[in-house]
Amino acid sequence: MGTTMNIPPTEVPAPCPDPDALPHPGLWQLISPGLPIGAFAYSQGLETAVEVGWVRDAQTTQVWLQGVLAHGLARLDIPVLVRLRDAWERGDTRAVEDWSGFLLASRESCELRTEERHLGTALARLLVGLDLAEAEVWADGRPVTLATMFALAASRWNIPTPSAALGYAWSWMENQTMAALKLVPLGQTDGQRMLRRIGSELAELVSQGAALPDEAIGASLPGLQYASMCHETQRTRLFRS
Repeated sequence: MGTTMNIPPTEVPAPCPDPDALPHPGLWQLISPGLPIGAFAYSQGLETAVEVGWVRDAQTTQVWLQGVLAHGLARLDIPVLVRLRDAWERGDTRAVEDWSGFLLASRESCELRTEERHLGTALARLLVGLDLAEAEVWADGRPVTLATMFALAASRWNIPTPSAALGYAWSWMENQTMAALKLVPLGQTDGQRMLRRIGSELAELVSQGAALPDEAIGASLPGLQYASMCHETQRTRLFRS
C-alpha cells in the first residue's frame, strides 16, 4: 500500500528583472580592482597621514576616508563626473575639455595632478584597446582625468549616470581601503568592516554630490593636500602619491 507525502505546493519563482534595470557589466569592468590602469599604486596622501600618526588604526582610518569622501569626492569628483557624462552624451567636446581641465586644476599638489593624468591616460589607452576609438585623442597628453574617460565609457556603454557615479565612488573607496590595509596595517576583516560602514553612506553622498549646482562644486581638504605635498619628499614610500 503506497504512502501519501504532504508536499507543499511549489511556489512560482518571481520573474527575472528587466535586463535593462540590472547593473551593466561594463560598470563592473570599470570598477574592477583588476582594471589595468595602476590605481593600486596611489594612496592620495594616506601614506603620509599614517607616517605622521593622523591615521593609526581602524577607527582613524575610517574617519580619514569618510572625511575625504564627504568633503572631497562627493563635492568635486562626483558632480564633475556627472557633467562629463552629460557632455559626452551631447557630443559637447568643449564642455568635456572644460570640465576635465577644471578637475585637473582642482588637484592642489604635483603628485595628485600627476596621478590624475596618469590614470586618465591609462584608461584612455585601455578604452582604445576595447574599441572605443574616441578615447585615442585623450591619450596624447591633453588635460585628461580618470573621470573624463570613465564618463566616456559610461556614456558609450549606456551605463546610467547614477550607477556610474556610485560605481566611481565605490572604486575610489575600495582602492583607498586596500592601501590602508598595507599602510596602517589592518586585517582583512577590518577592511571589510570599513567598506560596509562607509558603503552604507555612499549612495546618499553620491546623490547629494550629483545634485550640486556649478557654483557649489569644489573640495575642501587641507589635511589631504598637506599630506600629499609632504609625501613628495617623504623618505620611504610604498605608494606614488
